[in-house]
Amino acid sequence: MSNEHPTGVDVVVASQTLGTTVRHTPLDFSPRLSSLRGQPVYLKREDQQVGRSYKVRGAYNFISSLNESQRKAGVVCASAGNHAQGVAFACRHLRIHGKIFLPSTTPKQKRDRIADIGGTWIEQIIGGSTFDEAAAASLTYAEEHGATYVHPFDAPLTIAGQGTVVKEIFEQADEEPASVVVPVGGGGLLAGTATWLRTYRPHVKIIGVEPAGAPSMTEALKAGRPVKLPEIDVFADGTAVAQVGSTTYDIAEKLVDEVITVPEGALCTEMLELYQVDGIITEPSGALASTAVARFLPDLPEGPIACVISGGNNDVSRYDEIIERSKVYEGLRHYFLVTFPQEAGMLRHFVSEVLGEGDDIIFFEYVKKNNRDTGPALVGIEIEKPENLNPLLSRMDASPLNIEKLDPDSPTFAFLL
Repeated sequence: MSNEHPTGVDVVVASQTLGTTVRHTPLDFSPRLSSLRGQPVYLKREDQQVGRSYKVRGAYNFISSLNESQRKAGVVCASAGNHAQGVAFACRHLRIHGKIFLPSTTPKQKRDRIADIGGTWIEQIIGGSTFDEAAAASLTYAEEHGATYVHPFDAPLTIAGQGTVVKEIFEQADEEPASVVVPVGGGGLLAGTATWLRTYRPHVKIIGVEPAGAPSMTEALKAGRPVKLPEIDVFADGTAVAQVGSTTYDIAEKLVDEVITVPEGALCTEMLELYQVDGIITEPSGALASTAVARFLPDLPEGPIACVISGGNNDVSRYDEIIERSKVYEGLRHYFLVTFPQEAGMLRHFVSEVLGEGDDIIFFEYVKKNNRDTGPALVGIEIEKPENLNPLLSRMDASPLNIEKLDPDSPTFAFLL
């Protein structure tokens, strides 16, 4: 294999290396998305993979290539969770000791899964608040102890392993997809997808999808090189990467048709649709591709669309936040600072005269808990449909109350909620 870029043949070899060690996950027809698009949409269910993520493919392909001395020295990696599970699986299967550096934002559910998968063959170390900080700590450990660093995305063997996802799609499909849509974090899955497709199906359109809060590949393509984002939203933790790899960038820049971003709120709406309609539990990053297909890609070629559902490691405790973000994004939930005058009946006036039919108060709390007489109250209101907002705002303007609407993008909104 090339020291820099894998080839389509490398993906084929990776598929042979993986063999039956990992699952050949289903390629499921999506009636919901197909109806929305007016063309067949298929979901590659990597949420059903070992560790509930495609990441095991690249990790196992990389680690299985190590020689005997490298295996004795052990491996080290950094991960937001899914790559760690892949490394843990490979370590246990190949009987190699590994150290796994995790950012502190990694959900407990993922940490528990890593421990279950790796057993006594792995040790978890918390190394910073972001993936990039964890990666720096893991690289330092590798240098100091002679362990092999298993990159989560920017190594040829890792990329080739991730590329086996799309190879399987085309082996499974009754009608070959005209376009393939995949999520993007560091770019390993996108690079592997493009490497195999441009070798064996060069006509297929390739689209990568990033969360708007971590658009590292988008910014790299604008700049003509990988750049480090000054800050990222870690909500979609599986793709919350501040800087894409140099190899993954090179491949994407040369071979990928388009990379787009989707808002986290839209991602939450699609997660709820996948759960409630399709019966699929995804993590936020796992729903990136289907979010793009449902809402943001109007001009895909005629013919089937293949979406990669990349991971299903979602903690049930996050669903309150997922619902909240979805409702705010859809324009159904709004927050206001309401200052009630020191007059009797003002709260009753707000409920009876300001709120309309179908408007519900879903949150009410005085901002200054020790000064309710003059301090404002934070009030959350849910409306039945987005077009009900303007009449609500008009009634607020006509009332004697001092009411300030909070912009979801404002620092105040984030601070209070």
